[in-house]
Amino acid sequence: MIAKGKTRKRVPSSVPPRKQRMVCLMSEEEIRIVECYLKKYKITNKARWLRETVLSHIHQQLDDDYPTLFNEHEMRR
Repeated sequence: MIAKGKTRKRVPSSVPPRKQRMVCLMSEEEIRIVECYLKKYKITNKARWLRETVLSHIHQQLDDDYPTLFNEHEMRR
């Protein structure tokens, strides 16, 4: 909370503004699940949460699929 009489200074964003839109259709049950999750964990910015969740999953998958010199079985020996 900001004390009375003080104002916040806007920090210039290093990230360019988002201009591309993605649309996702969900069933009523899926929406209820998401809304329940957001409420339980007190998440107020749904767009940021969804973006971070999807991108973190994609990054994890790309890391897991990254080619290595040896396969997993050879590395466990």
